[in-house]
Amino acid sequence: MDSQLFRTKDIDELISESEKPERRLQKSLGWISLTALGVGAIIGSGIFILTGTAAAGESVRFPSLLKAPVLDVLLHGARSLGVTGRPGAGPAITVSFFLVAVVCGLAGLCYAELASMIPIAGSAYTYTYATLGELIAWIIGWDLILEYAVSNMAVAVGFSAYTNSLLVSFGLRIPATLSMPAYSAATGWTPHFNIMGFVIVMALTVLLVVGIRESSGANNLMVGIKLLAIVVFCIAASKYIHTANWKPFAPNGFQGVLTGGAIVFFTYIGFDSVSTAAEECRSPERDLPIGILVSLFICAFFYIAVALVLTGIQRWNLLNNAAPVAQALEAIGLNGVNRWVTAGALLGMISSILVFQLGQARVWFAMSRDGLLPATFSHVHPRFRTPDVATWVAGIVVAIPAGIFDIGTLADLSNIGTLFAFILVSLAVPILRRRQPDRRRGFRVPGSPWVPILSVVFCFILMVSLTVENWIRFGVWLVIGLVVYSFYGRRHSGLGSAGLKTAPQGEFR
Repeated sequence: MDSQLFRTKDIDELISESEKPERRLQKSLGWISLTALGVGAIIGSGIFILTGTAAAGESVRFPSLLKAPVLDVLLHGARSLGVTGRPGAGPAITVSFFLVAVVCGLAGLCYAELASMIPIAGSAYTYTYATLGELIAWIIGWDLILEYAVSNMAVAVGFSAYTNSLLVSFGLRIPATLSMPAYSAATGWTPHFNIMGFVIVMALTVLLVVGIRESSGANNLMVGIKLLAIVVFCIAASKYIHTANWKPFAPNGFQGVLTGGAIVFFTYIGFDSVSTAAEECRSPERDLPIGILVSLFICAFFYIAVALVLTGIQRWNLLNNAAPVAQALEAIGLNGVNRWVTAGALLGMISSILVFQLGQARVWFAMSRDGLLPATFSHVHPRFRTPDVATWVAGIVVAIPAGIFDIGTLADLSNIGTLFAFILVSLAVPILRRRQPDRRRGFRVPGSPWVPILSVVFCFILMVSLTVENWIRFGVWLVIGLVVYSFYGRRHSGLGSAGLKTAPQGEFR
């Protein structure tokens, strides 16, 4: 049993399995499309939604140690008992974005090397299966399912808020019962359902089932429009910046900067989505590293620019809402600009949801192909050549909670999983360098092993900047995953003797 838990999967075997006709995905993406996928995922939720909640922080109804960052508890102990919410970064959210960009750049270099070696759907899950063993691969795959799902729930909530903001500018409004979440930390439970969040996820699920080429083309168009909207916002709103709004620059000190960075971290994981599309890439050894690194550079520039302008036109403590850019423009009287920027923001969030849903379905697909999830999830549509069952299930899993929970709750839950995934991917690089030094690498991380080590350290620092409640939820999710693995995944694994005896390739497991 122990040998199975930590048995790694041969990279050549992974690649050969991906080429089997019944499970082969269509190869139609180049580096431009991959970069657009990364930008589409990265620029959306963070720049239009989470900039506000990360800058302003979050208040809760009842003070609790659970709402304190773990780092604060470790440093201050009992003084953290009366915490009334998550500290905001204030205008220093710009520093948070820069620090996160540096950390993601280090992790992105590690992703680029592994993706060029292992051009298989599944991203971090696949990389850890080839390096750290089946049990760790299961943990990271289970973690990625949570990461992608919760990230998209948060974006869908923001999409609904911006849709309502656009309608209000025309004198229309969606009723609160159909536009507000059923739960938020500040108000508790209410008889509401965010219908627009639900609808947009299911509509994009249909598009993803139809085909990756069609989805990629639609994403490229939306990326171009939302970048134009961001430029319009920065130019038009910069005239209304009051430098007094940047004082104090870091109202909650470096703890606020770290917590803000931990909150916005998941917005940068679009490059992870690039690697999940590796199997549908025409030239993965060249195009994947380009797509990952270029998308990170572009997005870091735009994030910092928007954060500077947004905190300059409105006080940081007024930005805690799901549509901070739209409401800030409305507050300074730029209603005409607001309509155009909001329309661009909506397209930005649509492209973000599209790419994250694509990535989530590919993780389900990869785990199913290895026998760790039922084989139905690795079914490929005979006409569209997409993982249709996994895509439908991923859509439903995201759409329903998107109608129930608020932006702060969802953002908090997503980031710890993202950081954990990055740590394992970073560890995989030096491990593979040692075990398989002669294997061809289309891209090599410069400065290894120090760059991967720095990535691990910085990601862990951001992890402990999240709240105690986050760690508890994450622990519960991992325990559930280990139970599922014990009773299903271990028995049906393609590498385990039980899996080989009980389920022939291609049957429902």
